[in-house]
Amino acid sequence: MLELHQFELSHYCEKIRLILDYKGLPYRKVEVTPGIGQLDVYRLSGQRQVPVLKDGAEVIADSTAIALYLDQKYPDRPILPADPQQRALCLLMEEWADESIGLNARKMMLWAFSQNPDFRAAALPTNTPSFLKSLVEAVPREALDLLGSGAGFGSDSVRSARRAMEQTLDSLTTLLTDRPYLIAEYPTLADFAVAGLTMYAKFPAGLYLQIPETLKGKGVPGLADNPKYQPFWEWRDRLYREYRQTSIPVGTTPGTTASGPTSINIE
Repeated sequence: MLELHQFELSHYCEKIRLILDYKGLPYRKVEVTPGIGQLDVYRLSGQRQVPVLKDGAEVIADSTAIALYLDQKYPDRPILPADPQQRALCLLMEEWADESIGLNARKMMLWAFSQNPDFRAAALPTNTPSFLKSLVEAVPREALDLLGSGAGFGSDSVRSARRAMEQTLDSLTTLLTDRPYLIAEYPTLADFAVAGLTMYAKFPAGLYLQIPETLKGKGVPGLADNPKYQPFWEWRDRLYREYRQTSIPVGTTPGTTASGPTSINIE
């Protein structure tokens, strides 16, 4: 069976989960513990980032490489158009989504966590003791701003990321007016990249991700709740309803029950 080495709360991993579900491929999720667990990923793939897909003796790292491998190895329900021009546009849009949405949505999500104590508390597991939730909520915003600046997420960077995400959502909303998908009459790699990578702007509601219930359906203020972007979020909700499978506990296979760790690490 396919093994997806992942962080549950990784938007690049979510892109691959969407593709696996669309193709109807059974797979086992292997949750990677940030830090020490990435040593195992390195021994497996020669690098430390997720997602990593293991298919028998084949080990593939990087979400784009995994997507292309899956479409070649498992050609049913293709995610790359046969038409050369549509295929070229699909690959260009997927690359843009990786580099633009992937980076800017992450910055906006980290900004939202730093600005909103309720949002920070919502990201904690539901069984977190109340005193620990209170500590998380009480962390001064100035301290988080200082940490963000040191990590390259200062105010100028955040403003630039917001402008980029607003332009992205404006463009996507316009592109999806009166058409079911971005490139073709069926979903392609471009659709799954955009849907998965916008996860940090707004987490999908429902049983798709193993994250705290209080975080589902929440997102970055001004992006997740702006009425003019509502057509885009409705499009993404439809994509999830039609193709994304509901989540099963980490470390299990369909038809089994077990429990496992859930990572809330944004990497």
